[in-house]
Amino acid sequence: MTSWIDSSTGDDSGFSLDVLPYGIFNTRIGAAIGRYILDLKALAQEGIFTTIDFDSSTLMENTLNSYAALGKQVHRQVRDLLQELLAHDTSRGTELRDNQKRRDRVIVKMSDATLHLPMSIGDYTDFFVGPYHAQNPGSTLHRNYMSQPIAYHGRASSIVISGTPVRRPKGQFLVDDKPVFAYSQKLDFEVEFAAFIGQGCEDGSPIPVDGAEDRIFGFVIMNDWSARDIQNWESSPLGPFNGKNFATTISPWVVPLEALEPFREPPVSSGPLLPYLHQKREDSVYSVPITVSLSGKKPYSPFVMLAHHTAGGCSLRTGDLIATGTLSGPSRKELGCLLEATKNGSEPYEFHTSETGAGRIVRGYLEDGDIVELKASGFGSCTGRVVSAECQA
Repeated sequence: MTSWIDSSTGDDSGFSLDVLPYGIFNTRIGAAIGRYILDLKALAQEGIFTTIDFDSSTLMENTLNSYAALGKQVHRQVRDLLQELLAHDTSRGTELRDNQKRRDRVIVKMSDATLHLPMSIGDYTDFFVGPYHAQNPGSTLHRNYMSQPIAYHGRASSIVISGTPVRRPKGQFLVDDKPVFAYSQKLDFEVEFAAFIGQGCEDGSPIPVDGAEDRIFGFVIMNDWSARDIQNWESSPLGPFNGKNFATTISPWVVPLEALEPFREPPVSSGPLLPYLHQKREDSVYSVPITVSLSGKKPYSPFVMLAHHTAGGCSLRTGDLIATGTLSGPSRKELGCLLEATKNGSEPYEFHTSETGAGRIVRGYLEDGDIVELKASGFGSCTGRVVSAECQA
């Protein structure tokens, strides 16, 4: 499916008509199409959505939360209408393509926009569902790993949009087997996907695994920055704390599940699961290529994660962010963090600094000034530059 916008610009952004991700630009709701943004607030003000039975004022807000909470039926109708307006051979061409004044009001160049966090995030949970990541550093899987998805609760206040500088954290870790308080020497990235909750369960009612898909608004790519020396010293007997809570970067565009249908596949075998985690649909995980690494297969789908997350009575709300944990594969080029790729810094890894492979750098862990960029077609970029904690961002 092609658009009269992206097909005419020689666009290579990945923001095709089949994707149409949502985001917030200049404090307005928009949808990315090629090198442009369709201003959904302006379209709502123009009365474009009157054929759909929903509160179009939700598209006039400065976050996606209210619109996300309307549910899948509304989202599909809005998506279908937008695709019809933008399709190359549209039957509704007079409403936008052939209306120059309206086009000038509702179509914005991506280069002229400032992007913001797409949703107001109340809570953030990071799962640990990549079996390669769990074992690549030399660890053995705990007995519970293949029975349930493991997770910890992160800091929603530390989630930032792509492009935000990341300060090197200071914390406690061991040097010569003695605890010190200093700047982390083992700063790492983690390649992850994360789901935004559309409709939650604020009363604490469990979400059934086969109904969890309808509760997800869409996905972003995510870099869960990690200070491995701080994390290693603090994580026993509880879990990650200061080694994880200083920054988490997400891409600005939320990709709806419909756009990810071509990437669905069965999960890896996780052994026998308890009945509340059994899914009827087999192709329940998504395998989407990322430029830093390839997403590894997972034993648990995002729908199993939601079912397990709420099984004990935990409430989820619109805008909550649920991450997969580091996505790695079996080969070195598929590893999703430096902890794995360098064997905890002992075997430095060589990175290409351009798509042509012309430039190369070698790293054990990240250095000040390094720019980490995760990219996936249709998601845009998830980028962060490491700066010294003493620098002004």
